[in-house]
Amino acid sequence: MNAQAPHIPVMLADVLDVLQPRDGGVYVDGTFGAGGYTSAILGSADCAVLAIDRDPSAILRGRELQSKFGERLTLVEGCFGDMARLVRELGHATVDGVVFDIGVSSMQIDEPERGFSFQKDGPLDMRMSGTGLSAADVVNTFDEHDLARIIAVYGEEKRARAVARAIVAARETARFERTLALADTVARVVGRRPQDRIHPATRTFQALRIFVNDELGELARGLSGAEEVLHEGGRLAVVTFHSLEDRIVKRFFTARTGRAARASRYMPERSEVAPSFREIAHKALKASEAEAEENPRARSAKLRAAERTSAPALPLDLAALGMARMPALMEGHA
Repeated sequence: MNAQAPHIPVMLADVLDVLQPRDGGVYVDGTFGAGGYTSAILGSADCAVLAIDRDPSAILRGRELQSKFGERLTLVEGCFGDMARLVRELGHATVDGVVFDIGVSSMQIDEPERGFSFQKDGPLDMRMSGTGLSAADVVNTFDEHDLARIIAVYGEEKRARAVARAIVAARETARFERTLALADTVARVVGRRPQDRIHPATRTFQALRIFVNDELGELARGLSGAEEVLHEGGRLAVVTFHSLEDRIVKRFFTARTGRAARASRYMPERSEVAPSFREIAHKALKASEAEAEENPRARSAKLRAAERTSAPALPLDLAALGMARMPALMEGHA
């Protein structure tokens, strides 16, 4: 395997500023990846980190970091949507901070054999954990209607119906097994104008990846889990990279901080239940121009954060997060 540029954690200084790691504290890195946030947290205070990742290869790579920090770092192979259970199984009733970096990691994209990239040929897989439905299973077995819905909802692709139609027609001749074969099929449908900044297959690949890994459902469960395990004063920091994710996080914090929409702008803001979080910043933070220049991945990043109150955690409401219809796409295909 070729040497690759080191993974650069996005908005690291801002995340540390939100979490404010302290000696003796316990923090959860829900998306361990290459360990950038974990390493920085452990390096900034004499604290402990519970690092969760569903990708077995990420956990394997993390052993080197564990040898450096010893018992202060606990690696956990699992989904951050199961955080509340995982944290309690490790013997912690509450934690001091939680951080999420949502989406696919640059390491996964850089490995053609994982099947995430439309720029490098590899098996059409995209599974972060290596289990469950693969992207190949989806494009080769789902009907045209479901494919179009997935591509439209999770990829926000305007030509989703045409893309789905082309996929179904092409698989009659040969099953899709490789990433470039699918990328070429999508590109022929979507086309590319000189002013387009992204590859024509970007949205379709994003949609399949999100669907295969249930990324938005995982995010919703992760936010709810963080609400459960954070004690009063504990902080939650969430870094997102596209609008689908950011809308869910924004809606979660809007509801949990009592900033629900008012019937009239002249009426005071009210909440029927006590807010479980208080705002740290009213708007999402963005990466500085200098960081975006150095790390292109940071250009679309947004950081939202809040501090836990003493109020009880609220039940997870997918409808309130704008997700009521999304889980139905999986019915009959699990």
